[in-house]
Amino acid sequence: MKIGFDHEKYIEEQSEYILERVNHYDKLYLEFGGKLLYDLHAKRVLPGFDENAKVKLLHKLKEKVEVIICVYAGDIERNKIREDFGITYDMDTLRLIDDLREYKLDINSVVITRYDEQPATNVFINKLERSGIKVYKHRSTKGYPTDVDTIVSDEGYGKNPYIETTKPIVVVTAPGPGSGKQGTCFSQLYHEHKQGNMVGYSKFETFPVWNIPLKHPLNIAYEAATVDLKDVNMIDSFHFDAYNEIAVNYNRDIETFPLLKKTIEKITGEESIYKSPTDMGVNRVGFGIVDDELVKEASRQEIIRRYFKTECEYKKGYVDKDTLERIKLIMEELNLKQEDRRVVIPARSRAAKLKEICSKDEVCSAVAIELNDNTILTGKSSDIMDSTAAVILNAIKCLANISDEIHLISPVILEPIRKLKSETLDSKNLALNCEEILIALSICAATNPTAQVAMERLSELKGSQAHSTTILSISDEQVFRKLGIDITSDPQFSTENLFYNN
Repeated sequence: MKIGFDHEKYIEEQSEYILERVNHYDKLYLEFGGKLLYDLHAKRVLPGFDENAKVKLLHKLKEKVEVIICVYAGDIERNKIREDFGITYDMDTLRLIDDLREYKLDINSVVITRYDEQPATNVFINKLERSGIKVYKHRSTKGYPTDVDTIVSDEGYGKNPYIETTKPIVVVTAPGPGSGKQGTCFSQLYHEHKQGNMVGYSKFETFPVWNIPLKHPLNIAYEAATVDLKDVNMIDSFHFDAYNEIAVNYNRDIETFPLLKKTIEKITGEESIYKSPTDMGVNRVGFGIVDDELVKEASRQEIIRRYFKTECEYKKGYVDKDTLERIKLIMEELNLKQEDRRVVIPARSRAAKLKEICSKDEVCSAVAIELNDNTILTGKSSDIMDSTAAVILNAIKCLANISDEIHLISPVILEPIRKLKSETLDSKNLALNCEEILIALSICAATNPTAQVAMERLSELKGSQAHSTTILSISDEQVFRKLGIDITSDPQFSTENLFYNN
């Protein structure tokens, strides 16, 4: 894979910059935006970026770091899903704790924000506490967001319990946006300063990248990634006024900066050292870019992927019309077309050929995959298996130099699975999906050396690109994600059955 980003240089420079910021204080509360682990967006737009770069950075500083995790009670109540893992925010919190422990990072506690005795939240709190995890409950802050005098008082932040911390860097993270990270940081600043402690606050956001142009595809890809939040990149006017230097930030940080600055000054009783929202950040990712053209192209491809994702989410009813129109404008801004994604035309062409022999009302699904050597293969749906399963089998056959005529899975294995789905599980779709086909393949591999050779090639699919002419099932999405394949879909369901489309 071509490299557009120097991971080692980034880790080294980012570590030094954080430690430099810490030197100004006894303790630094560091708000971590975005994903602390498995940052697949950054990995896609910055070829060479390690998806776990942030947690590896913290591991390097582990003797100085402890972690607070924030979860908004409302997200627990409505079972909000983290899409890249397909799990709820409360379950993702448990996963995050386990993952951080593997990196030898100290978990201080979990903070439940905007807590109001919600039933499902109480169950989650019980689960955490009975597992030995400290839990703090922060209720809605009186006066938030504009009444600074009330917010910075015993009636505001003073109502929150103080979280005991011992290390110089306190990382405040969360499963997703809107979890109350910033409020938790400022609440701690309030309590610390009342105790006479010299503490500070900084923010670690990877995107947008402050020191590359506003309209750079990398920054526009961030807008595409947050299109549902309606984030818009802007020139940081406060930074320009203070330093006569152009810096890029996003609308919410710029809009709220005057209030944040006023809040910090109210807490500390002195003028803030921060002249702009960019000042608050400790982001050095822009200095790790070593091939700008490669990053630009990777970012354009990410925008197209986000376009397809938004179209499918609109079809499912998850996003509104404004969100769909916004992503279309982003595509037009960079003169991008759906067909600029190389796997789109082969998938649609295969589906069109299938349509010629399918019945009039039948949806003919096809998937195209581009391997890391640029080879493009297709797979079609059939009575035996879904198109997603077919393309995976075709891909590993190609990688293993196995003839297309050779069957990897014996009918002796396939038929009992289909019979189970039909007679015992009462499934309306007897075609095997990706997971079922891979399980069948693994069974065959125990006695079939050819199937074993094919199985061993599955890891080589990581980084491949794929496109489906129909929306994937949740199960297939998860399998492709675990295999490391970036797949997009046309906004068309594979069946008219409303229940089985979910």
